[in-house]
Amino acid sequence: MKHYPLIRTIYLYLFTLLGLTLLTIGGVRFIDMGLKALVFTGAEQNLKFSYFPPLASPAGELEKIAQNQSLSEQEKEKIKKIIEDYENWQKQRDAFDPVSAKRQRDASFNLALILVGLPLYLYHWRIIKRETKNSKEEN
Repeated sequence: MKHYPLIRTIYLYLFTLLGLTLLTIGGVRFIDMGLKALVFTGAEQNLKFSYFPPLASPAGELEKIAQNQSLSEQEKEKIKKIIEDYENWQKQRDAFDPVSAKRQRDASFNLALILVGLPLYLYHWRIIKRETKNSKEEN
């Protein structure tokens, strides 16, 4: 393509740089994840404490309130449902590992950066190399 060689060259180098940048960011973030998992193991511990229960009152207090004779059966059922929901939440919270979930989210994002950046870089760099080689052969 000989019409606009300067624009084409700028385009090729720009997208090569973009691909290389995506590769670098994805790689650095993977290294960061590895360091947090293996060396700096306390770096993500705060994630485990950031999940709050859905109730303002402890379940024990609600059980005492539910046994109050002045409440209607419908109100007692609502309180029992709240207690049941709280217990289900506790089971789900105990089974959920926020650190592992964050690492998986980060890993998928980092892998996406690499999977987009690598072909972008390789394709445009290959074109640059081929055109450079062709221009040297012509001269």
